[in-house]
Amino acid sequence: MLGFFKRLHDGLTKTRDGLVRRIDQAIRRYDKIDDDLLDEIEAILLQTDVGVDTTTKIIEGLRARTVEERTKDPSAIYELLRHEMVQILTTHSSPPPSLDQHRPHVIMVVGVNGTGKTTTIGKMADRYRRDGKKVLVAAADTFRAAAIDQLAVWATRAEVDLIRHQPGADPAAVAFDALQAAVARNIDVLIIDTAGRLHTKTNLMEELKKIKRILGKQIPGVPHETLIVLDATTGQNAISQATLFNQALDGLTGIVLTKLDGTAKGGIVLAISDRLSIPVRMIGVGETIDDLQDFDARSFVEALFT
Repeated sequence: MLGFFKRLHDGLTKTRDGLVRRIDQAIRRYDKIDDDLLDEIEAILLQTDVGVDTTTKIIEGLRARTVEERTKDPSAIYELLRHEMVQILTTHSSPPPSLDQHRPHVIMVVGVNGTGKTTTIGKMADRYRRDGKKVLVAAADTFRAAAIDQLAVWATRAEVDLIRHQPGADPAAVAFDALQAAVARNIDVLIIDTAGRLHTKTNLMEELKKIKRILGKQIPGVPHETLIVLDATTGQNAISQATLFNQALDGLTGIVLTKLDGTAKGGIVLAISDRLSIPVRMIGVGETIDDLQDFDARSFVEALFT
């Protein structure tokens, strides 16, 4: 296990301890698959934030497959569980849009404060630059001076340019200027940071709609991606956040799930994939600049069970 997979495997240690090892302990206490064993597994899934509906779906799938495969051997649970998890994680998956289809390829990043949004943008910028792309970042969270300064630090680390205005400036104006600059400079990827908190949710959503509208007027179809950053440690609350932003912005195109290495409740990935019908695009499994990874369902499940 080297590189990509090792980082993923190491980043899921807490979830593995909270989910897979507890299931392993439960299985060892039984000599056959029965309702009592499935009830224990159900309780473990719920405690790791898989969620009621998704847990029910997994348990019903396990029941059906034990009948189909005519097995009562508890050790078969591992493979059956992997199958159910991969199925849930791939149902709404789709390949990410090509960065080469549009120039600039514009990504608008949303999410509440504290989710790791600005850090994620810095890591994305670094990654795209290392892939040979010319990247520009826009600091459209003008309501917090600290957010602009933090993004400036990340832009420096990632060795990319930054478009910024003074604190309190119109966020849509920053986005407008950034898109004009991206076109003028032949930028490949423009990543736009946005505010995560205003005085009310209504104000925030209206501001985000305005940014999206202004961008679309300049170049039809922009932004090409609208990604929401969610903090895995907040559990089911992350689903509420994504639902709110998804409704307000007429559809998110993807989810970036951060801080998976900091929680034992990584089952939230399953709940998010199942309930929101929005693909998980990337996951954060560490603090370093290269710990943001493309999400691959099979690799994720394999890392959980290895």
